[in-house]
Amino acid sequence: MAQPPVGALHQDAGLNQSILTTSVDALVGWGRKNSLWPFTYGTACCAIEFMALAGSKFDISRFGAEFIRFSPRHSDLMVVAGTITYKQAPILRRIWEQMAEPRWVLSVGACASTGGFYDCYCTLPGIDEVIPVDVYIAGCPPRPEAFIDAILQLQDKIQDASYMRDRANRTHERIHIG
Repeated sequence: MAQPPVGALHQDAGLNQSILTTSVDALVGWGRKNSLWPFTYGTACCAIEFMALAGSKFDISRFGAEFIRFSPRHSDLMVVAGTITYKQAPILRRIWEQMAEPRWVLSVGACASTGGFYDCYCTLPGIDEVIPVDVYIAGCPPRPEAFIDAILQLQDKIQDASYMRDRANRTHERIHIG
């Protein structure tokens, strides 16, 4: 089980109650990083390697990402694994837009990250031309250990994000737009 966010633990001997003090950002970051809901957009061999990650040997559930979603509306982590063509690019973008905020993207393997060895007119030279990527995973195909390392990097990034600052920015934008 994951540890709660860092804070001070106070115990009042008279009331025999424990109180944990922390910040909203630390609490929200801890909850988000330990409850990732991945949506796999797999088009080639890298998607097969992702399947090994869900098995008992590598056990993605210990990182809070065990509930693989098959709808982008129920997920917050998109795992793009495989070659993406220019014809698929608008579909990938639309699926990413359907995901709930906040959302994160893993670009898995050489093909999704750079186009791989497919240097031709129809292959997208990296999905970062269509959607923002949070973590790149190298390899052709990458090993499950590389997936685990990427999830840990993403969890660190999520923990360091500021929920309160993002909320204030969204409120400020709504005031100026509407």
